[in-house]
Amino acid sequence: MMEVRPVVLTGKYARLEPLSEAHIPGLTAIGAGQDFWDFMLYGNISTDEDMRNWVRDILSRAETGADLPFAVIHLASGRVAGATRYLNIMPKDRGLEVGGTWYGTDFQRTAVNTECKYLLLTHAFETLKCIRVQLKTDLRNLRSQKAIERIGAKKEGVLRNHMILPDGRYRDSVYYSIIDTEWEEVKKNLEEMMRKFAA
Repeated sequence: MMEVRPVVLTGKYARLEPLSEAHIPGLTAIGAGQDFWDFMLYGNISTDEDMRNWVRDILSRAETGADLPFAVIHLASGRVAGATRYLNIMPKDRGLEVGGTWYGTDFQRTAVNTECKYLLLTHAFETLKCIRVQLKTDLRNLRSQKAIERIGAKKEGVLRNHMILPDGRYRDSVYYSIIDTEWEEVKKNLEEMMRKFAA
């Protein structure tokens, strides 16, 4: 049985630390009004109050044990870079999802996202002993799909009319997974990607 507890995960470029209300100003500064919210399940986040409500909602999920949220801190600048989390945690089945991930525009397509995936997946497979980690994204979000495929996750399929978004649209979700026997190859792939950022 997995025991998923708050933890700090630190790499060369980023630190993942437990999300708290203290992160709200930094998250608002980089996330309010961004177009990536169109692909997410929370509606438009455009003000400090919207972000406060979002953080409180995510923290309430964490209290049930279903989610473990992180703020992403960019080490070189000390700035909040974004947020990510474990969700749909299934201790008995040794599985979870990595998702709810977003970054400010200054940190998109940088080593931060790749390293955060590396830190989260390493902790999931090597410390928590997961046998399956899933990822999902909006079918319309081609950039996210390409990023997930680039790390080596396997596409499992599309759930049609999977969710109703706050604006009433129906969302189709693309599901991917990595299983324990695939982790070493995915890990090597991520390490190679990070070496390219360092070059």
